[in-house]
Amino acid sequence: MKNDDNFTITEVDKDKKHYLPLLLIGDESEIMIDRYLESGTLYVGLFNGKPIAVCATVNLDPDTVEIKNLAVEAEYRRHGYGRRMLEYAESQNSNKQIILGTGETPSTLRFYKSCGYSYSHRIPNFFTDNYPAPIIEEGVTLRDMIYLEKQYNTGKMELPSPDTEASPTCALGLLASAVSAVAGRRDVVERCQSACTVTF
Repeated sequence: MKNDDNFTITEVDKDKKHYLPLLLIGDESEIMIDRYLESGTLYVGLFNGKPIAVCATVNLDPDTVEIKNLAVEAEYRRHGYGRRMLEYAESQNSNKQIILGTGETPSTLRFYKSCGYSYSHRIPNFFTDNYPAPIIEEGVTLRDMIYLEKQYNTGKMELPSPDTEASPTCALGLLASAVSAVAGRRDVVERCQSACTVTF
């Protein structure tokens, strides 16, 4: 459980359908929600004890989790609660790759991009094939499911050994190689290669 000011995030494992009104904000089909709700993990955000946000996730494999639903009640939007729900779900899966599917709603794509997500792939006609009525958001009729991903951070960073000769793989080294090709200045290349070596 996370408590921040008057906003609390907790995991719910019983009576998940109690939060259906919030879940339907993020996914308009109860049939689709039923496919992942009981088998997945549900986080609920409460403001002064009132449920105002949800985030549902499903483990696809030991290394990958998918965010299936993220929603905030209308009057509480644009206050950072959706981002905090997302960050909390990520913190509970910090050693995994996070993926999620969404429509091509401009503000939604901008939101996830600002949270560090990037394009992975798309499933053509997902919304038109799986939902009985057209879904229109911000003037956009949703058709394809756009999948986004966020790679987990292993905390490891490989650096060149101090006794290993550096190669011109960094931007500075590549620039030096271009200069040397024109001016024949091998000394420039050697100095820039040396600058690319990271030591502690």
